[in-house]
Amino acid sequence: MHSLTGVKSLKYLKNSILLLVGLCSTGMLVQAQSGLDVYFGVGTMQADSNGTSIDTFNTGNVGPANTPGYFNTPKLTGAFGKVGADFMLTPHFGVGADTDFRFSQAPYAGLNYRPTFYDFYGIWQPVHRGRVMPEIVGGLGAVNVRFYQSQAYCDAFAGCSSSNSFLESSNHFQVRLGVGVSVYATQHVFFRPQVDAHFVNNFYQFGSDWVPEYSVSIGYHFGER
Repeated sequence: MHSLTGVKSLKYLKNSILLLVGLCSTGMLVQAQSGLDVYFGVGTMQADSNGTSIDTFNTGNVGPANTPGYFNTPKLTGAFGKVGADFMLTPHFGVGADTDFRFSQAPYAGLNYRPTFYDFYGIWQPVHRGRVMPEIVGGLGAVNVRFYQSQAYCDAFAGCSSSNSFLESSNHFQVRLGVGVSVYATQHVFFRPQVDAHFVNNFYQFGSDWVPEYSVSIGYHFGER
């Protein structure tokens, strides 16, 4: 199975997101009139299978797909969590960063996998006052797909147990575009349904580089509106 390490780049991206959130917090304290949004949510992402079968454990069997030792690749799906923050620099334009992560591991050709999406984005809000505020976002980031192997162990004394060990990861550049609506229940608490499209460069583990995302977040707005 092909793999792209890119560990240093991923760590740099994570640290940069934390730095941006810290800068947003500092900006909130200095200029509270624009305000900081902090939010978390749930959603799903989808991509078709690439339709291949893999001899994951190098059994050496020769034959058509689904013969012993070969595993089919799955679709990308499941429940994802979202955590992020954004800061409005002007009444209509702002910046933000967030991460989307699959809540649990899922089977992938005899292994388990877990994808995480990171990105920085810009925001345009055509309306900056009121209880309903639409917004358009666009940004750049990365996708990290981590693979794990589950193993079971049994002995006469301790019985059976299992472990889930990390094997390798694959990193991909991504571009994100999205449309959402922030609906304020109070002066500070809002709900944000959103639809995003992620273009993931060379997302060969799945059947498409385009990954749609559907999510709903709840957030808190610090500062005046």
